[in-house]
Amino acid sequence: MAHHGHFPSSGDNALRREAATELHATPFPGGFKCFTCEEAPDNYECNRWAPDLYCPQETRYCYTLHKMDMEGDSVSVTKRCVALEDCLSTGCSEEDHEGNKVCTACCEGNICNLPLPWNETEAVFATTSPLSGTTGIPQSYRLISCLLFLTLLISSYV
Repeated sequence: MAHHGHFPSSGDNALRREAATELHATPFPGGFKCFTCEEAPDNYECNRWAPDLYCPQETRYCYTLHKMDMEGDSVSVTKRCVALEDCLSTGCSEEDHEGNKVCTACCEGNICNLPLPWNETEAVFATTSPLSGTTGIPQSYRLISCLLFLTLLISSYV
């Protein structure tokens, strides 16, 4: 007979701990997590064993370095939490002395570094907020100017 809504007592404590972990607030405002590993053989092994920890407060992005052999197969995968300066040179390098190609990518957002960069199209710095720190006022100003101009243009024909 199936027991609905009740778990065996041996699993109760583990489930409570897991639920409590999910309910805990981030250690600081804007806290986030990245997949992290050092030179894992492939993406599956990296993500599978990545520790579930919040990134240090001085970091803001998730970084991925993907090394591939001449056939395009993964040689190693490194993922970590990084600061802005570690994300300024994303992209792919030509083959090194061992014949390996290296692609690096950065992203902003909780565990955003799940996939691997395999080529130039994927080896990018993807942010959700402007890097310059502007609030978007110049774009709003441009839009308002455009609307005012159109309004004046239309009113001159009436």
